[in-house]
Amino acid sequence: MDQLARSNLSPYRVFRVEDWAKLRADTPMTLSEEEVASLKSLNDPISLEEVEEVYLPISRLLAFYVEATQGLFDATQRFLGIRDGKTPFIIGIAGSVAVGKSTTARILRELLKRWPSRPRVELVTTDGFLYPNAVLEAEGLMERKGFPESYDVSALLAFLAAIKAGTPRVSAPVYSHLVYDIVPGAMITIEKPDILILEGLNVLQTSDPPPDGKAVPFVSDFFDFSIYIDADERAIERWYMERFMRLRETRFRDPRSYFHRYASLGEEEVTSVAQGLWERINLVNLRENILPTRPRAELILRKNDDHFIVEVALRKI
Repeated sequence: MDQLARSNLSPYRVFRVEDWAKLRADTPMTLSEEEVASLKSLNDPISLEEVEEVYLPISRLLAFYVEATQGLFDATQRFLGIRDGKTPFIIGIAGSVAVGKSTTARILRELLKRWPSRPRVELVTTDGFLYPNAVLEAEGLMERKGFPESYDVSALLAFLAAIKAGTPRVSAPVYSHLVYDIVPGAMITIEKPDILILEGLNVLQTSDPPPDGKAVPFVSDFFDFSIYIDADERAIERWYMERFMRLRETRFRDPRSYFHRYASLGEEEVTSVAQGLWERINLVNLRENILPTRPRAELILRKNDDHFIVEVALRKI
């Protein structure tokens, strides 16, 4: 964390992992080492120990948040004299490409599902709300894929509004990382979750308020809790490059892959391509759009150069 985050002026209380781990209390470990291994993303070396030290305390904290939020919702309904049923608790997870958002989302989903109350927990990524490549190409936005303007924000907001309203069945588009595009006609259906996790690069993004004062909803307006995965820029760049090179040996070899053309290139050529993609697209997006949203998160998980979480910052105001 930076100097301000460590000062008395910071809105966060910062914990070293060894101190944060003590807040697990008696929260049971419900995942096996094999299950943790199956949930991690490529090049994300999460361990059972890290789940115990970092994610079990988060699970305990979220149990308190969910209970308190449900109590507030019930109180509001009593005040209004209505009974509209439950309102799902929504968790947003933000951070750069290659920083480990997907692993965090999957680990949390499995831990939350295994609470004694057995809540229905769903996970959705914002990738499904990217505009199709044909639209991005027509608008000259392929080099801005992952930037705020490359998403169908209206569709994403409509999806979240329906979830919050308790709509029994809500559909979302499907994105394929293999073909690097929206799958035509494919949808996933979310049915009345108790908890929804929304993971994406720019889920904490805002914009300037309109001069006429009219309400403009942001994706984060629907969140009950938010998490930002943080790391030094250079570390994220290295993780991105390492992941790209591993994908060259695996997924890119599939003829259906959007990046199949890179599978036959030499290592030096592929390294140059990956470096260019990082510098032109992902680094710019991180600096301009993603990192500036970090202070909006309730919880910041700070990783070291080896991809392990070493600090946890919890918002106190």
